Amino acid sequence: MTSSVDTLEAALDQAGRALDAVGTHQLDNPSTCVGWTVRELASHVAASPDRFAQMARGEEVDWAADPGIADGEHASRFRASADAFLAGVRGLPEEQQGSAAFAVAEYAVHSWDLVHSTGSDVELDDAVAETALATMQQGLTDENRSGAFDPEVPLPDDATAYERLVAFAGRNPRAFPG
Repeated sequence: MTSSVDTLEAALDQAGRALDAVGTHQLDNPSTCVGWTVRELASHVAASPDRFAQMARGEEVDWAADPGIADGEHASRFRASADAFLAGVRGLPEEQQGSAAFAVAEYAVHSWDLVHSTGSDVELDDAVAETALATMQQGLTDENRSGAFDPEVPLPDDATAYERLVAFAGRNPRAFPG
């Protein structure tokens, strides 16, 4: 069985690869996150390891704050803070490492967003999607979707792991061919 920290490491790796694939010429393009440009999405993802670390320390986090990341520096900023975040999670007692599951969901959904917003060929890990979907299904309800998540999008039975994940998060995966 894969540990939550190993899955977090895989999710961080694929998010880093998705950020590596973002070209500066794509930053002003719309993203699969309604109302966000690729720049806003990339900045959100790049800043999130620091923000997850803040949460783990019990600090208040403003997820909407502009992290002020310069164009072309999203991937390097992400990788530096992702390594520190992962090390911090690894340093937690095993019973506290389960909190990594929410971060896995965040990185899984937004890796898909980045790949499909830019048309990149970054391969996404189905095991990460399955873990992320299970986490989201435990915590995301019709009552608490407001703001960040639209209603679940129905899909046919042949949907892939990532299609099921992002459909649960309120995106129509078949509207954004990859």
